[in-house]
Amino acid sequence: AEEAGAPERGLSGQIRIGAPDGCANFVLPQVCAAIQAENPELELQILALPRVVNLSKREADMAVTVSPPEAGRLIVQKITDYRLSLAQRAEAPVPGRLADLGPRPLVGYIPDMIFDRELDYLGDLGARGVPLASNSVSVQLQMLRFAGIGIVHDFALPFAPELRRVLEHELRLTRAFWLVRHDADRRSARLTRFAGLLVAGLRAEVARLEAESLTGGGARRDG
Repeated sequence: AEEAGAPERGLSGQIRIGAPDGCANFVLPQVCAAIQAENPELELQILALPRVVNLSKREADMAVTVSPPEAGRLIVQKITDYRLSLAQRAEAPVPGRLADLGPRPLVGYIPDMIFDRELDYLGDLGARGVPLASNSVSVQLQMLRFAGIGIVHDFALPFAPELRRVLEHELRLTRAFWLVRHDADRRSARLTRFAGLLVAGLRAEVARLEAESLTGGGARRDG
């Protein structure tokens, strides 16, 4: 009935979105809350996993990924680029260059649990190991609040005002988010409408948070 209804009708029913935990923790909640507020009969679920969501097993209706899938009958749409920077506690001594990181503990992913090549930052840092590691972006951010230095999403910095960027002249990374859907859902006006709202919301929120990271408490910069 909803598929045949007028386009101006609000969305309803349940939609589940899978996403890597950085996006799921720092961007998706406020975007989904805004969409649901405009569509009160809509039930939104965020599946936050430190791995690729399996759409073929219907773990979710659609997924945000950090690289486009290379196989499968899927609809793939680029959402937006996002940026990452090297960050540490504001009061910690600032290294002069990447080669000077020395004994300072590096915070990052568990190397053998990196589920997408776009998340492997060790080569960019010229590092061989990660003394403080987690498969969760949120846990990595919490580690950085206490010790070490590591790669942080710029859109997460407003949530950690005690951190500051360092060595931006040497290291600033750009990655992208992609929206992936079942090809069979191409005929679903409901899911297509929601996907349009989701993409627009994610683009706007990433841009807003990155701008805030340049001007707000999490924007303290050096080097």
